[in-house]
Amino acid sequence: MKGLLNDFRARSLLAPAGLLTAIVSLIVVLQFLNPTDITNPVPDKDQVPVVVFPDFTSIQSVELKKQQFLDYLQGFIVAENFGITTLRKELKSYADISNSGFTFSPTEKQWVSDLADIYRIKLEQFNSDNDIINELMLRVDVIPVSLALAQAANESAWGTSRFALEGNNVFGQWCYKEGCGMVPAERRKGATHEVKSFQSVESSVKAYFLNINSHPSYRYLREVRAGMRQRQGELDPVRLAYGLDRYSERGDIYVDELQNLIIQNNLLLRDDG
Repeated sequence: MKGLLNDFRARSLLAPAGLLTAIVSLIVVLQFLNPTDITNPVPDKDQVPVVVFPDFTSIQSVELKKQQFLDYLQGFIVAENFGITTLRKELKSYADISNSGFTFSPTEKQWVSDLADIYRIKLEQFNSDNDIINELMLRVDVIPVSLALAQAANESAWGTSRFALEGNNVFGQWCYKEGCGMVPAERRKGATHEVKSFQSVESSVKAYFLNINSHPSYRYLREVRAGMRQRQGELDPVRLAYGLDRYSERGDIYVDELQNLIIQNNLLLRDDG
């Protein structure tokens, strides 16, 4: 039985075709990026993080400014989605093991526990390993490039906001510890939040992905995304935007803004990569 389980796990972890497709997609995206862009748009693990946000305010042409901003940020989003896709494939192999009735080894249990901790899942709230895996499958998933770019453009005023320029914060993320970021000029009386400062653009993107994939406010988005996976496999960014109504105090108006940004700027074309 042990040999059978090992064989099952080994076969489950092999997914060369899917990984090759993801790599090819990433290469295609890189080939279409303008070599004269402001900076290298795709950070890797050996690259020094970008700690100075480009000054998009110096670009006079609105269309050029938009193009430069989208090209610049797209690489970071593609890179994060690539890492999540790789992690999701490994998680899927654990789901296959669990769904087949096998129990996890201590090492496997620790892997699941560590991942659950990253994605802010409280293990005591679940009755079984299978329930935990199912919750992780809801959370460990990509965010369409077009949707993430629309939010970044909206929240950072196309990369020209003070929070983006001074704090690498392109998604308008808040924090609640004094000194954790910058105090908004129009913060209402009694509010204590600040707009978080990040060391790099990469860390801002990672925090945004984790926020969408773990915060209770976006559970509806995650459930809709999972439903799309089950029905057709592909994600519809315009429909997913409905799950972001709690990202802003503007609610439904904010959702409309995101959907219009996606459509008016042809951002769906950037999902093809």
